[in-house]
Amino acid sequence: MELFMRYLYSALFYLLLPIIVVRMLWRSRKAPAYRRRLAERFGFFHGPDSVASDKVIWVHAVSVGETLAVAPLIEELLDTCPQHQLVVTTTTPTGSERVEALFGDRVFHVYSPWDMPGAVRRFLSRVRPGLLLVMETELWPNMLHYTHRSGCGIVLGNARLSARSAQGYSRLTSLTRDMLQQLDVVACQSEADGERLVTLGLPRPRLQVTGSIKFDIDIDENLRAEVGALKQSLDRPVLLGSSTHASEEAIILDAFAIARQSIPDLLCLLVPRHPERFESVYQLCLARGLMTARRSMGERVSEGHQVLLGDTMGELRLLSGLASVCVIGGSFIEHGGQNVLEAAAWGVPVISGPHMHNFTEITERLTSAGAMSKLNGADELAPAVQSLLEDASRQAAMGAAGEAVIAANRGARDRLLALIKEQLGGA
Repeated sequence: MELFMRYLYSALFYLLLPIIVVRMLWRSRKAPAYRRRLAERFGFFHGPDSVASDKVIWVHAVSVGETLAVAPLIEELLDTCPQHQLVVTTTTPTGSERVEALFGDRVFHVYSPWDMPGAVRRFLSRVRPGLLLVMETELWPNMLHYTHRSGCGIVLGNARLSARSAQGYSRLTSLTRDMLQQLDVVACQSEADGERLVTLGLPRPRLQVTGSIKFDIDIDENLRAEVGALKQSLDRPVLLGSSTHASEEAIILDAFAIARQSIPDLLCLLVPRHPERFESVYQLCLARGLMTARRSMGERVSEGHQVLLGDTMGELRLLSGLASVCVIGGSFIEHGGQNVLEAAAWGVPVISGPHMHNFTEITERLTSAGAMSKLNGADELAPAVQSLLEDASRQAAMGAAGEAVIAANRGARDRLLALIKEQLGGA
Protein backbone atom coordinates (compact mmCIF):
# COMPACT_ATOMS: atom_id res chain seq x y z
CA MET A 1 0.00 0.00 0.00
CA GLU A 2 2.84 2.40 0.89
CA LEU A 3 4.49 1.75 -2.49
CA PHE A 4 1.24 2.30 -4.36
CA MET A 5 0.55 5.55 -2.48
CA ARG A 6 4.01 6.93 -3.21
CA TYR A 7 3.66 6.04 -6.91
CA LEU A 8 0.25 7.71 -6.96
CA TYR A 9 1.68 10.77 -5.19
CA SER A 10 4.59 10.95 -7.69
CA ALA A 11 2.24 10.65 -10.66
CA LEU A 12 0.12 13.48 -9.28
CA PHE A 13 3.24 15.63 -8.75
CA TYR A 14 4.26 15.11 -12.40
CA LEU A 15 0.75 16.00 -13.57
CA LEU A 16 0.80 19.19 -11.50
CA LEU A 17 4.32 20.16 -12.60
CA PRO A 18 3.17 22.57 -15.37
CA ILE A 19 0.99 24.38 -12.83
CA ILE A 20 3.90 24.53 -10.35
CA VAL A 21 6.22 26.01 -12.99
CA VAL A 22 3.59 28.56 -14.10
CA ARG A 23 3.04 29.55 -10.46
CA MET A 24 6.79 30.10 -10.02
CA LEU A 25 6.88 32.26 -13.14
CA TRP A 26 3.83 34.18 -11.93
CA ARG A 27 5.50 34.88 -8.58
CA SER A 28 8.62 35.97 -10.44
CA ARG A 29 6.76 39.01 -11.77
CA LYS A 30 7.26 40.64 -8.38
CA ALA A 31 10.21 38.53 -7.20
CA PRO A 32 12.42 37.76 -10.24
CA ALA A 33 14.55 35.32 -8.22
CA TYR A 34 11.75 32.73 -8.52
CA ARG A 35 12.49 32.20 -12.22
CA ARG A 36 16.24 31.88 -11.74
CA ARG A 37 18.13 28.62 -11.21
CA LEU A 38 15.07 26.55 -12.14
CA ALA A 39 17.34 23.71 -13.26
CA GLU A 40 18.30 23.15 -9.62
CA ARG A 41 14.68 22.34 -8.83
CA PHE A 42 15.03 19.38 -11.21
CA GLY A 43 18.32 18.21 -9.71
CA PHE A 44 20.56 19.65 -12.44
CA PHE A 45 23.61 21.42 -11.00
CA HIS A 46 27.34 20.95 -10.53
CA GLY A 47 27.79 19.19 -7.20
CA PRO A 48 30.32 20.03 -4.50
CA ASP A 49 33.93 18.94 -4.71
CA SER A 50 34.35 15.20 -4.37
CA VAL A 51 34.06 14.19 -0.73
CA ALA A 52 33.47 10.77 0.82
CA SER A 53 29.71 10.31 1.28
CA ASP A 54 30.03 9.76 5.03
CA LYS A 55 31.61 13.23 5.22
CA VAL A 56 28.70 15.13 3.65
CA ILE A 57 26.02 16.64 5.90
CA TRP A 58 22.92 17.85 4.08
CA VAL A 59 20.93 20.49 5.97
CA HIS A 60 17.50 21.38 4.59
CA ALA A 61 15.79 24.59 5.74
CA VAL A 62 12.73 25.86 3.88
CA SER A 63 12.98 29.64 4.01
CA VAL A 64 14.32 32.59 6.00
CA GLY A 65 12.90 31.62 9.40
CA GLU A 66 14.24 28.07 9.35
CA THR A 67 17.58 29.25 7.93
CA LEU A 68 18.09 31.82 10.68
CA ALA A 69 17.05 29.31 13.34
CA VAL A 70 19.50 26.66 12.14
CA ALA A 71 22.33 29.10 11.32
CA PRO A 72 24.04 28.87 14.76
CA LEU A 73 23.87 25.07 14.53
CA ILE A 74 25.51 25.17 11.09
CA GLU A 75 28.24 27.39 12.56
CA GLU A 76 28.78 24.79 15.30
CA LEU A 77 29.06 22.02 12.71
CA LEU A 78 31.52 24.06 10.65
CA ASP A 79 33.65 24.60 13.74
CA THR A 80 33.48 21.13 15.25
CA CYS A 81 33.28 18.97 12.11
CA PRO A 82 35.81 20.63 9.77
CA GLN A 83 36.36 17.35 7.89
CA HIS A 84 32.73 17.38 6.71
CA GLN A 85 31.26 19.14 3.69
CA LEU A 86 28.02 20.96 4.55
CA VAL A 87 25.35 21.15 1.85
CA VAL A 88 22.53 23.57 2.69
CA THR A 89 19.29 23.59 0.69
CA THR A 90 16.30 25.90 0.78
CA THR A 91 13.11 26.12 -1.26
CA THR A 92 12.69 29.92 -1.43
CA PRO A 93 14.89 32.66 -2.91
CA THR A 94 14.79 34.57 0.38
CA GLY A 95 16.13 31.53 2.20
CA SER A 96 18.79 31.18 -0.48
CA GLU A 97 19.86 34.80 -0.02
CA ARG A 98 20.24 34.28 3.73
CA VAL A 99 22.37 31.15 3.27
CA GLU A 100 24.70 32.95 0.87
CA ALA A 101 24.90 36.04 3.09
CA LEU A 102 25.59 34.06 6.27
CA PHE A 103 27.97 31.39 5.00
CA GLY A 104 29.29 32.32 1.56
CA ASP A 105 31.49 29.55 0.18
CA ARG A 106 31.90 27.87 3.57
CA VAL A 107 28.92 25.68 2.64
CA PHE A 108 27.66 24.35 -0.67
CA HIS A 109 24.24 25.86 -1.35
CA VAL A 110 21.64 24.75 -3.88
CA TYR A 111 17.84 24.72 -4.09
CA SER A 112 16.18 21.58 -2.81
CA PRO A 113 14.86 19.45 -5.68
CA TRP A 114 11.15 19.26 -6.30
CA ASP A 115 9.82 16.01 -4.85
CA MET A 116 9.89 13.92 -8.02
CA PRO A 117 11.81 10.63 -8.19
CA GLY A 118 14.09 11.75 -11.03
CA ALA A 119 14.94 15.12 -9.49
CA VAL A 120 15.62 13.65 -6.05
CA ARG A 121 17.80 10.85 -7.44
CA ARG A 122 19.83 13.32 -9.50
CA PHE A 123 20.32 15.51 -6.44
CA LEU A 124 21.49 12.59 -4.32
CA SER A 125 23.89 11.34 -7.01
CA ARG A 126 25.57 14.76 -7.09
CA VAL A 127 25.66 15.42 -3.33
CA ARG A 128 26.01 11.87 -1.91
CA PRO A 129 25.11 12.82 1.69
CA GLY A 130 25.89 10.64 4.68
CA LEU A 131 23.45 12.49 6.97
CA LEU A 132 20.39 14.62 6.25
CA LEU A 133 19.13 17.15 8.80
CA VAL A 134 15.59 18.31 7.97
CA MET A 135 14.37 21.30 9.96
CA GLU A 136 10.90 21.43 11.50
CA THR A 137 8.38 19.24 9.64
CA GLU A 138 9.46 19.48 6.01
CA LEU A 139 8.47 15.92 5.12
CA TRP A 140 8.47 14.93 1.44
CA PRO A 141 7.80 11.29 0.47
CA ASN A 142 10.33 10.93 -2.36
CA MET A 143 13.03 12.97 -0.63
CA LEU A 144 12.83 10.72 2.43
CA HIS A 145 12.40 7.46 0.49
CA TYR A 146 15.39 7.86 -1.82
CA THR A 147 17.58 9.43 0.85
CA HIS A 148 16.85 6.54 3.21
CA ARG A 149 17.37 4.00 0.42
CA SER A 150 20.80 5.50 -0.32
CA GLY A 151 21.91 4.59 3.19
CA CYS A 152 21.95 8.19 4.39
CA GLY A 153 20.88 8.78 7.99
CA ILE A 154 17.97 11.20 8.51
CA VAL A 155 17.43 13.50 11.50
CA LEU A 156 14.29 15.61 11.82
CA GLY A 157 15.32 18.60 13.92
CA ASN A 158 13.23 21.11 15.85
CA ALA A 159 10.18 19.11 14.79
CA ARG A 160 6.70 20.46 15.41
CA LEU A 161 3.29 19.24 14.36
CA SER A 162 0.14 21.15 15.22
CA ALA A 163 -3.14 19.37 15.82
CA ARG A 164 -4.43 20.84 12.55
CA SER A 165 -1.44 19.56 10.57
CA ALA A 166 -1.72 16.14 12.23
CA GLN A 167 -5.30 15.86 11.00
CA GLY A 168 -4.09 16.53 7.47
CA TYR A 169 -1.37 13.88 7.67
CA SER A 170 -3.83 11.37 9.13
CA ARG A 171 -5.82 11.44 5.89
CA LEU A 172 -2.80 9.84 4.18
CA THR A 173 -2.09 7.23 6.82
CA SER A 174 0.09 4.77 4.89
CA LEU A 175 2.16 7.47 3.15
CA THR A 176 2.70 9.33 6.43
CA ARG A 177 3.66 6.18 8.34
CA ASP A 178 6.14 5.25 5.63
CA MET A 179 7.80 8.68 5.82
CA LEU A 180 8.03 8.67 9.60
CA GLN A 181 9.52 5.18 9.71
CA GLN A 182 12.38 6.33 7.47
CA LEU A 183 13.54 8.85 10.07
CA ASP A 184 16.40 7.75 12.30
CA VAL A 185 15.95 10.41 15.00
CA VAL A 186 13.26 13.02 15.59
CA ALA A 187 14.16 15.92 17.89
CA CYS A 188 10.77 17.38 18.86
CA GLN A 189 9.96 20.79 20.27
CA SER A 190 7.42 19.45 22.79
CA GLU A 191 5.83 16.31 24.21
CA ALA A 192 2.57 17.13 22.42
CA ASP A 193 4.31 17.39 19.05
CA GLY A 194 6.04 14.08 19.71
CA GLU A 195 2.85 12.26 20.68
CA ARG A 196 1.15 13.38 17.47
CA LEU A 197 4.05 12.03 15.43
CA VAL A 198 4.03 8.71 17.32
CA THR A 199 0.29 8.41 16.75
CA LEU A 200 0.89 8.88 13.02
CA GLY A 201 3.49 6.10 12.91
CA LEU A 202 6.85 7.31 14.24
CA PRO A 203 8.53 4.52 16.24
CA ARG A 204 8.66 5.82 19.82
CA PRO A 205 12.33 4.85 20.44
CA ARG A 206 13.36 7.31 17.73
CA LEU A 207 11.66 10.25 19.46
CA GLN A 208 13.61 12.76 21.54
CA VAL A 209 11.99 15.84 23.08
CA THR A 210 14.71 18.51 22.93
CA GLY A 211 12.73 21.78 22.98
CA SER A 212 12.77 24.53 20.38
CA ILE A 213 16.09 25.86 19.11
CA LYS A 214 14.32 29.17 18.54
CA PHE A 215 14.74 29.82 22.28
CA ASP A 216 18.52 29.77 21.73
CA ILE A 217 18.60 33.33 20.45
CA ASP A 218 22.02 34.97 20.48
CA ILE A 219 22.10 38.74 20.83
CA ASP A 220 25.75 39.73 20.85
CA GLU A 221 27.26 43.00 22.05
CA ASN A 222 27.67 44.36 18.52
CA LEU A 223 23.98 43.90 17.80
CA ARG A 224 23.03 45.46 21.14
CA ALA A 225 25.24 48.45 20.36
CA GLU A 226 23.68 48.87 16.91
CA VAL A 227 20.17 48.72 18.35
CA GLY A 228 21.13 51.15 21.10
CA ALA A 229 22.38 53.67 18.56
CA LEU A 230 19.25 53.33 16.43
CA LYS A 231 16.95 53.73 19.43
CA GLN A 232 18.82 56.84 20.48
CA SER A 233 18.46 58.34 17.01
CA LEU A 234 14.71 57.61 16.98
CA ASP A 235 14.05 58.62 20.60
CA ARG A 236 10.36 57.75 20.40
CA PRO A 237 8.04 54.80 21.14
CA VAL A 238 7.78 52.20 18.37
CA LEU A 239 4.91 49.88 17.43
CA LEU A 240 6.32 46.94 15.46
CA GLY A 241 4.31 44.84 13.02
CA SER A 242 6.55 41.76 12.74
CA SER A 243 6.50 39.46 9.67
CA THR A 244 3.13 40.75 8.50
CA HIS A 245 1.03 39.15 5.76
CA ALA A 246 -1.46 40.63 3.29
CA SER A 247 -4.28 42.58 5.00
CA GLU A 248 -2.48 42.67 8.36
CA GLU A 249 -0.68 45.94 7.70
CA ALA A 250 -4.05 47.67 7.36
CA ILE A 251 -5.16 46.21 10.70
CA ILE A 252 -1.98 47.41 12.41
CA LEU A 253 -2.15 50.85 10.80
CA ASP A 254 -5.74 51.22 12.05
CA ALA A 255 -4.58 50.47 15.60
CA PHE A 256 -1.60 52.79 15.12
CA ALA A 257 -3.90 55.66 14.10
CA ILE A 258 -5.94 55.26 17.28
CA ALA A 259 -2.89 54.96 19.52
CA ARG A 260 -1.38 58.14 18.02
CA GLN A 261 -4.28 60.13 19.35
CA SER A 262 -2.82 59.79 22.85
CA ILE A 263 0.81 59.11 21.83
CA PRO A 264 1.44 61.57 18.98
CA ASP A 265 5.15 60.76 18.55
CA LEU A 266 4.50 57.01 18.10
CA LEU A 267 6.33 55.44 15.14
CA CYS A 268 4.95 52.41 13.30
CA LEU A 269 7.62 49.97 12.11
CA LEU A 270 6.26 47.51 9.53
CA VAL A 271 8.28 44.44 8.50
CA PRO A 272 6.36 42.46 5.84
CA ARG A 273 7.05 38.74 5.70
CA HIS A 274 7.58 38.51 1.93
CA PRO A 275 9.85 40.88 -0.04
CA GLU A 276 7.58 40.90 -3.08
CA ARG A 277 5.06 42.81 -0.92
CA PHE A 278 7.43 45.60 0.14
CA GLU A 279 6.31 47.98 -2.60
CA SER A 280 2.57 47.39 -2.08
CA VAL A 281 2.91 48.00 1.67
CA TYR A 282 4.82 51.21 0.95
CA GLN A 283 2.03 52.35 -1.37
CA LEU A 284 -0.56 51.46 1.29
CA CYS A 285 1.19 53.74 3.78
CA LEU A 286 1.38 56.59 1.27
CA ALA A 287 -2.29 56.16 0.36
CA ARG A 288 -3.13 56.72 4.01
CA GLY A 289 -1.18 59.97 3.99
CA LEU A 290 1.58 58.60 6.20
CA MET A 291 5.09 59.94 5.73
CA THR A 292 7.09 56.72 5.33
CA ALA A 293 10.83 56.04 5.42
CA ARG A 294 12.26 52.93 3.78
CA ARG A 295 14.99 51.00 5.56
CA SER A 296 16.34 49.70 2.23
CA MET A 297 16.99 53.27 1.05
CA GLY A 298 18.94 54.19 4.17
CA GLU A 299 16.52 57.04 4.84
CA ARG A 300 16.91 58.79 8.17
CA VAL A 301 13.71 58.74 10.24
CA SER A 302 12.81 62.33 11.07
CA GLU A 303 10.24 63.70 13.48
CA GLY A 304 7.85 64.05 10.56
CA HIS A 305 7.87 60.35 9.68
CA GLN A 306 5.00 58.24 10.98
CA VAL A 307 6.10 54.90 9.48
CA LEU A 308 9.39 53.10 8.96
CA LEU A 309 9.15 50.25 6.44
CA GLY A 310 11.54 47.40 7.20
CA ASP A 311 11.95 46.40 3.54
CA THR A 312 15.22 44.52 3.99
CA MET A 313 16.00 40.85 4.53
CA GLY A 314 17.63 39.31 7.59
CA GLU A 315 17.15 42.31 9.87
CA LEU A 316 14.09 41.27 11.86
CA ARG A 317 16.15 40.52 14.99
CA LEU A 318 17.75 43.96 14.86
CA LEU A 319 14.49 45.79 14.13
CA SER A 320 12.71 43.86 16.91
CA GLY A 321 15.08 45.49 19.37
CA LEU A 322 13.66 48.92 18.48
CA ALA A 323 10.09 48.05 19.49
CA SER A 324 8.13 49.20 22.50
CA VAL A 325 5.33 46.78 21.62
CA CYS A 326 5.35 44.05 18.96
CA VAL A 327 2.33 42.76 17.00
CA ILE A 328 2.94 39.32 15.47
CA GLY A 329 2.11 38.84 11.81
CA GLY A 330 0.45 35.76 10.38
CA SER A 331 -1.79 35.61 13.45
CA PHE A 332 -4.74 37.73 12.28
CA ILE A 333 -5.22 35.46 9.27
CA GLU A 334 -5.35 31.68 9.26
CA HIS A 335 -1.65 31.31 8.58
CA GLY A 336 -0.71 30.13 12.05
CA GLY A 337 1.50 32.97 13.23
CA GLN A 338 5.17 33.84 12.98
CA ASN A 339 8.06 33.60 15.42
CA VAL A 340 7.36 35.61 18.58
CA LEU A 341 10.74 35.04 20.18
CA GLU A 342 12.70 37.61 18.16
CA ALA A 343 10.84 40.34 20.07
CA ALA A 344 10.62 38.54 23.41
CA ALA A 345 14.40 38.10 23.46
CA TRP A 346 14.75 41.88 23.60
CA GLY A 347 12.27 42.18 26.47
CA VAL A 348 9.55 43.51 24.16
CA PRO A 349 5.91 42.72 25.08
CA VAL A 350 4.09 40.77 22.37
CA ILE A 351 0.52 40.89 21.06
CA SER A 352 -0.88 38.33 18.61
CA GLY A 353 -4.13 37.51 16.90
CA PRO A 354 -6.05 34.26 17.45
CA HIS A 355 -4.22 32.13 14.86
CA MET A 356 -0.96 30.95 16.45
CA HIS A 357 -1.29 27.19 15.84
CA ASN A 358 2.19 26.94 14.29
CA PHE A 359 3.69 28.10 17.58
CA THR A 360 1.29 26.57 20.09
CA GLU A 361 3.86 25.52 22.69
CA ILE A 362 5.80 28.80 22.56
CA THR A 363 2.58 30.83 22.68
CA GLU A 364 1.32 28.92 25.71
CA ARG A 365 4.58 29.45 27.58
CA LEU A 366 4.69 33.16 26.88
CA THR A 367 1.02 33.83 27.60
CA SER A 368 1.03 31.82 30.83
CA ALA A 369 4.10 33.77 31.97
CA GLY A 370 2.39 37.07 31.21
CA ALA A 371 4.79 38.00 28.40
CA MET A 372 2.26 37.85 25.57
CA SER A 373 -1.37 38.80 24.93
CA LYS A 374 -3.30 36.62 22.49
CA LEU A 375 -6.38 38.41 21.16
CA ASN A 376 -9.61 36.93 19.86
CA GLY A 377 -9.76 39.12 16.77
CA ALA A 378 -8.56 42.22 14.95
CA ASP A 379 -11.18 44.41 16.62
CA GLU A 380 -9.36 43.97 19.93
CA LEU A 381 -5.98 45.15 18.62
CA ALA A 382 -6.40 48.92 18.86
CA PRO A 383 -7.44 49.00 22.55
CA ALA A 384 -4.82 46.38 23.43
CA VAL A 385 -2.04 48.37 21.73
CA GLN A 386 -3.13 51.68 23.19
CA SER A 387 -3.48 50.45 26.76
CA LEU A 388 -0.10 48.72 26.66
CA LEU A 389 1.73 51.68 25.15
CA GLU A 390 0.28 53.92 27.83
CA ASP A 391 1.44 51.64 30.66
CA ALA A 392 5.23 51.63 30.95
CA SER A 393 5.28 49.43 34.05
CA ARG A 394 3.19 46.76 32.32
CA GLN A 395 5.48 46.90 29.28
CA ALA A 396 8.48 46.33 31.53
CA ALA A 397 6.81 43.45 33.39
CA MET A 398 5.77 41.69 30.18
CA GLY A 399 9.21 42.21 28.68
CA ALA A 400 10.97 40.79 31.73
CA ALA A 401 8.64 37.79 31.70
CA GLY A 402 9.51 37.10 28.07
CA GLU A 403 13.23 37.24 28.75
CA ALA A 404 12.76 34.83 31.67
CA VAL A 405 10.86 32.33 29.50
CA ILE A 406 13.65 32.36 26.92
CA ALA A 407 16.34 31.94 29.57
CA ALA A 408 14.48 28.98 31.10
CA ASN A 409 14.10 27.17 27.78
CA ARG A 410 17.56 27.46 26.29
CA GLY A 411 19.61 24.40 25.41
CA ALA A 412 17.70 22.76 22.54
CA ARG A 413 20.46 23.58 20.07
CA ASP A 414 23.09 21.76 22.13
CA ARG A 415 20.80 18.75 22.55
CA LEU A 416 20.14 18.61 18.80
CA LEU A 417 23.85 18.96 18.04
CA ALA A 418 24.58 16.02 20.35
CA LEU A 419 22.05 13.86 18.48
CA ILE A 420 23.58 14.83 15.13
CA LYS A 421 27.08 13.94 16.31
CA GLU A 422 25.77 10.66 17.67
CA GLN A 423 24.42 9.86 14.20
CA LEU A 424 27.68 10.90 12.58
CA GLY A 425 29.55 8.62 14.94
CA GLY A 426 27.20 5.78 14.07
CA ALA A 427 27.69 6.44 10.37
